Amino acid sequence: MPMEYFTRNIESKIISRLNPGKVIVLLGARRVGKTVLMKKIQDEFQGKCLFLNGDDYRTEALLAGKSADEYRRLAGHNDLIMLDEAQKIEDIGRILKIMVDEMPDKRIFVSGSSAFDLSNKIGEPLTGRKLTFFLFPFAQCELNTNENPLQTQSNLEERLIYGSYPELVLMKDQQDKIAYLSDLVSSYLLKDILALDNIKNSSKLINILRLLSYQIGMQASVLEIANKVGLNKGTVEKYLDLLTKVFVIFKVEGFSRNLRKEISKTSRYYFWDNGVRNLLAANFNPLSLRNDTGQLWENYLISERRKWQSYQRMVVNNYFWRTYDQQEIDWVEEREGKLYGYEIKFQPKSVRIPGGWRSTYPDASFEVINQENYLNFIT
Repeated sequence: MPMEYFTRNIESKIISRLNPGKVIVLLGARRVGKTVLMKKIQDEFQGKCLFLNGDDYRTEALLAGKSADEYRRLAGHNDLIMLDEAQKIEDIGRILKIMVDEMPDKRIFVSGSSAFDLSNKIGEPLTGRKLTFFLFPFAQCELNTNENPLQTQSNLEERLIYGSYPELVLMKDQQDKIAYLSDLVSSYLLKDILALDNIKNSSKLINILRLLSYQIGMQASVLEIANKVGLNKGTVEKYLDLLTKVFVIFKVEGFSRNLRKEISKTSRYYFWDNGVRNLLAANFNPLSLRNDTGQLWENYLISERRKWQSYQRMVVNNYFWRTYDQQEIDWVEEREGKLYGYEIKFQPKSVRIPGGWRSTYPDASFEVINQENYLNFIT
């Protein structure tokens, strides 16, 4: 099945927001399908379109240091200007501001694989005039359009082990999937970080990620990671922040209302894709031969939930909850003035609500997410 037949969840939302005088910004890791999505929207757009690729050195020469009149000549009679990998263009924020100011009849759509680069460059110049969308590896809510419930059930183990990067989902051979993930991690995911002048090689970043791959569902100690990889604490914190901004991992903080027993000063890290996590842990064994199925399940459900939240544009704060006497809840959402607690278990079984949670937050909800009800949680 060609990848272009997979409808991305945010496609219609982006199309509906492609208005004159606004900039649509699409952010996501490399290889998640940003270019494919942009090309599809270009094909469906009712009007003329100019498509530019920021990875092409000629594009930067075409855009750099031009006047408003020159940008108008470049745009010509096109109604939509699209710029892929926009973070590669020097001074892109100023360029986009000139285009929006001087060509208010044009629609502008840009993408980037580096949130720290692109957001920093276009954030302030376009305050109030941009709308940001995020794209991730395929979410189950997108895969639902191409498979029935029985297929979803039979594909679950594959997704827990190999993840859901678009090109990988279409592969049949397991060795091809492993080779794809290896190339993805070594050649693409860290590319934007390594482009920074003060980061010369990827070995330290890989070592940090490898340590995190074994700590799914556990509090990550920055000091412990620093000691193990031979870096100072500040450098590790910087690297973790950069790895978050290129969409390899994301951070979840502890929930607390300043009660003495609640842990709130440590964080947990999850991977946006299970396949990347398993590549770093060097383990593609089937579930029957693994002792980390619980961690795979937790990472999968939480990353899928985050994708769903983003695509639904939910206003929500996400946490875990844990006390010093080891009561815990895997996932806590704060939305619409209420607290929702979720305990994640691979096998369906009865789980009692932690006494500390019940007594401290009596109005909060509590639900166990397992194989029987997980689709309602992520789709």
